[in-house]
Amino acid sequence: MQGEIAATGSTLLVGNDVTLTATSRTAAPRAPSIVAVTHPEEGLWYSTAITPMHSNEISVSHDLVKSLVEQQLPQWADLELRMYDSAGSDNWMFRLGDEYCVRLPRRPDAAPRIAKEAEWLPVLAPRLPLAIPSPVSIGEPTDEFPWPWSVQRWLPGRDLGEAVLDRPIEAARALASFLSALHVQGPDDLLFGDHNFYRGCPLKERAPITEECMAKMENVIDAEAARDVWESAREAPVWSAPSTWVHGDLNARNILCHEGDLSAIIDFGGLGVGDPACDLMIAWTVFGAAPREAFREALQVDEAMWRRGRGWALSTAVVAWPYYAESNPQFATDCLRTVEATIT
Repeated sequence: MQGEIAATGSTLLVGNDVTLTATSRTAAPRAPSIVAVTHPEEGLWYSTAITPMHSNEISVSHDLVKSLVEQQLPQWADLELRMYDSAGSDNWMFRLGDEYCVRLPRRPDAAPRIAKEAEWLPVLAPRLPLAIPSPVSIGEPTDEFPWPWSVQRWLPGRDLGEAVLDRPIEAARALASFLSALHVQGPDDLLFGDHNFYRGCPLKERAPITEECMAKMENVIDAEAARDVWESAREAPVWSAPSTWVHGDLNARNILCHEGDLSAIIDFGGLGVGDPACDLMIAWTVFGAAPREAFREALQVDEAMWRRGRGWALSTAVVAWPYYAESNPQFATDCLRTVEATIT
């Protein structure tokens, strides 16, 4: 950012058509108020700390990240660095110049996913019809920051939690093409597990946590309808073909839209190998009825896989909602919308 900053009541103004507005999130009691920096095309940048999402997360500051870049990547030390607002729960993100972004794990279990993305995204990218992140450097842990961190090429666009698709049916077909290309047999050593939140596992393995969290939402959702959808998904025939690559976390916040069109898929922390039905959750996390049907037709999945995909959408939403209801209210709202989509 450049230009002089001047306080005007609760609003601050900065040069280059960027407006800063004082705000705060509904979150854990310890969460500070923050100053949100709104850029007209690129979303929100934050000048101070963002609401904590996890009890075991590490906070980072602009000065810390600037120091990491200066020490380990001196060729980029002069690039402008600014914190970027993200609803993502695993990583802090900073814009580095115009071409790069810095991603730093927020908590211990997110750290190993940095290396996984760096190893496998370059392998997958050439076969995929949409852009995905391109890691260009891995930072080393230090005394100030204990885990590996990464620099990736910046992908333009707004996530679908904020942006609107101009042609949703065409976008649904484009996403189906992406998944058709992704869903090929993957390596056994990346079979679902802790490394990808068990995305792609048999749904019966998610039954205890799903049903426990669904019970917590009795007064929030149509619980009877949700239980019917869940039982239908659990009773669907299981995936019996070879396990395939899965993105594992396809929701609105991990899909970018640029100039009205689907442009990129991001955040591959859930990357793994398993039942590809888990990626069908996107049909309910993003699309309305008509695009959803176009997506299903283009993907050419059978009834069993469709039912499992619907179950994955419901399960991930009801499990996430109690956890993020206070610490990440925008994501919690997404979860409620997804539940509603699966039961109507």
